[in-house]
Amino acid sequence: MSINNRYDFVMLFDVENGNPNGDPDAGNTPRVDAETGFGYITDVCIKRKIRNYVELCKEGEAGYNILIKPDRSLNTKFSEAYSEEDKKSDQKDKKADIVKKARDHMCKNYFDVRTFGAVMSTGEYPCGIVRGPVQINFARSISPVNIQDVTITRQARTSEDRMETGETEMGKKSIIPYALYRAEGYVSANLANKVTGLTEEDLDLLWDAIINMFENDHSAARGKMCMRKLYIFKHNCVLGNCPSHILFDKITVEEVSAPPRKFNDYRINVDEKMPDGVEFISRI
Repeated sequence: MSINNRYDFVMLFDVENGNPNGDPDAGNTPRVDAETGFGYITDVCIKRKIRNYVELCKEGEAGYNILIKPDRSLNTKFSEAYSEEDKKSDQKDKKADIVKKARDHMCKNYFDVRTFGAVMSTGEYPCGIVRGPVQINFARSISPVNIQDVTITRQARTSEDRMETGETEMGKKSIIPYALYRAEGYVSANLANKVTGLTEEDLDLLWDAIINMFENDHSAARGKMCMRKLYIFKHNCVLGNCPSHILFDKITVEEVSAPPRKFNDYRINVDEKMPDGVEFISRI
């Protein structure tokens, strides 16, 4: 069933004694705004975890493949779309028609294309460019973060030469003792209906993936990460009833204990009085 409502949403999640998103330009230490000291996490990192969850719970199910993953090259997947569509195409089809059919094939068969969109204009078999109906901003920490470099001892050395100087060596890992992050997102019913075909069933899966995206992604490097809150604003029409920033401002988070070291060191204030035509939903 197609989407008839625009949505905006807010995610609150935290990290304890971990590195939620390493910065390759800074020795893979947690990402931080150099001017303000606030931490941030890229949209790419968040969408990766959503993709991973969908692949786990929908593996092998038609229509729920994941395009952006390191199994095969993207161009190989694009050529498969052409192979499938060639069986249905009329010899008189123009190049633009073939590309559109290939694009529609990718949207139909790949959840992440249907949801987030994709640039698929590379190689000999281009499938066009799709702007996804679901967009997520960078997550930003509520308070400035304190990055700590922890010295660790490693007993397994990598070469015989290094073994000659001893059985152990020192290493480092960078962690944030605690941080609460906020990310905001949007769902465009207009793009879903006109371009990608995102359905209400896909949207339910997206909410489940957001709620559970850390539950099957635990690692020693990332520490303890938890999705704490998911707030959804549902508009009663395709184009929406209110600007998103007005809705986002209805959720404020304030620090009540410094330095924060747990979720309860923050107070979440929610103004549930919504503009006409907007429904407020708290999913967690």
